[in-house]
Amino acid sequence: MKVASLKSGRDGQLLVVSRDLRHAVPVPDIADTLQQALDNWEALAPRLQVRYAELNAGSAPHALDFVPAACAAPLPRAFHWADGSAYVTHVELVRRARGAELPESFWSDPLVYMGASDAFIGSRDPIEVENEDWGIDFEAEVVVVTDDVPAGITPQQARQHIKLVGLVNDVSLRNLIPAELGKQFGFYQSKPWTSFSPVLATPDELGGAWDGARVHLPLRATLNDRLIGAPNAGVDMTFDFPTLIAHCAKSRSLVAGTVIGSGTVSNAGSESGSCCLAEVRCLETIADGKPSTPFMRFGDRIEIDMLDAQGQSIFGRIDQVVQRYQPPR
Repeated sequence: MKVASLKSGRDGQLLVVSRDLRHAVPVPDIADTLQQALDNWEALAPRLQVRYAELNAGSAPHALDFVPAACAAPLPRAFHWADGSAYVTHVELVRRARGAELPESFWSDPLVYMGASDAFIGSRDPIEVENEDWGIDFEAEVVVVTDDVPAGITPQQARQHIKLVGLVNDVSLRNLIPAELGKQFGFYQSKPWTSFSPVLATPDELGGAWDGARVHLPLRATLNDRLIGAPNAGVDMTFDFPTLIAHCAKSRSLVAGTVIGSGTVSNAGSESGSCCLAEVRCLETIADGKPSTPFMRFGDRIEIDMLDAQGQSIFGRIDQVVQRYQPPR
């Protein structure tokens, strides 16, 4: 099953979307919003699945064309957004580029921070930034969405709480990060709006590419029509999604609609390219002593997508242009 949210108010209007991403149908008789559906997932998911089957068969009433540009993020705002750094090879590369050692604990204890979830943006919404000098970077990631997760669960138990899978562009302002981390209190100004793929999908939509813990498919990042990378999201993921969920739920429960991010997808050696410009610049620094690839500029276009074995987009394409933000004066 695939779901999206039509732009409507703060929380959108829930849509069920066809497998081929061509058609959609509102489901107000089942749930008004995706959060409402997640709050009552056990009861409502079977009814949504029936509507999904009808839509794919061409018999769903009130079906309409699916237009990603008319959609918000599938969850326009969420109660909890926790982003990990599950690909430790990426962290190791970044540290090596600046001559820093990777603590041994990074291989056994996940890195996770709590991000801003009050206003996610849609797949076609612009990346609005006030200043190019802030170092505008994309980060292509896989995310999962949970139902209610009890505190203290094991990774094995966490598997059953993964209800939806999707993609995000976790935009970073790289030149603001050092000062923030220097305060030893985490990201804030350096993490603007996060954008989502047009749809989220239940794990069964991934078929054999989903093993219950990882998505074994390339994640494609294309900047200004040039493929920057397509690393396989199932390779070199040191901490899988159940492990990340259990880590986040160590000392407290997680509410339905919690979004857990993988962090930038990265494969060791980066032979398949990179899912962020910071990694590209680190590789250049290691090879040449300095980076040569600039961060994004106003007018740049970033596309993020994941294709199935038949070359069809699973979640729809994130397709954004960087725009100058003009603050009120």
